[in-house]
Amino acid sequence: MIITPTRINLFMLFNLPLAYISGMRVKSITETTAVVRIKYQWLNQNPFKSMFWAAQGMAAEMSTGVLVMQEIKKSNRTVSMLVTHQESAFFKKAIGTILFTCSGGIQIKEAIQKSIETNEGQIVRLTSDGVNAAGVIVSSFQFEWSLKVK
Repeated sequence: MIITPTRINLFMLFNLPLAYISGMRVKSITETTAVVRIKYQWLNQNPFKSMFWAAQGMAAEMSTGVLVMQEIKKSNRTVSMLVTHQESAFFKKAIGTILFTCSGGIQIKEAIQKSIETNEGQIVRLTSDGVNAAGVIVSSFQFEWSLKVK
């Protein structure tokens, strides 16, 4: 599969229905950066009239994971990918549209290349920050991805 926002969003519809139903959509993908949009709505709310932390985490993880998928595709290798650790911090209520951005494409490429060279698994730590319409960071997530060429 060619990695494009439209194809990833269609993939979510059939393979990650909870993500799709939550309103999460991949907005853009480049070699280095992915942006995922999620909008506060009834389905992803918490009792405090903001977006549930898990909905934010799902969008943040997608912004990192789609970059990993893209680099795996480019490598023409079979690579296992797994989140092995996650941390997050929350700074402001998430209301309205939140954009989660990860700019770790180069780190991922280097980790896959090192795994190819050494035949050992690699850990890459990627950050995704969620920003509201005013440009304020509402939450920040860090994911450790384990990547191993088979």
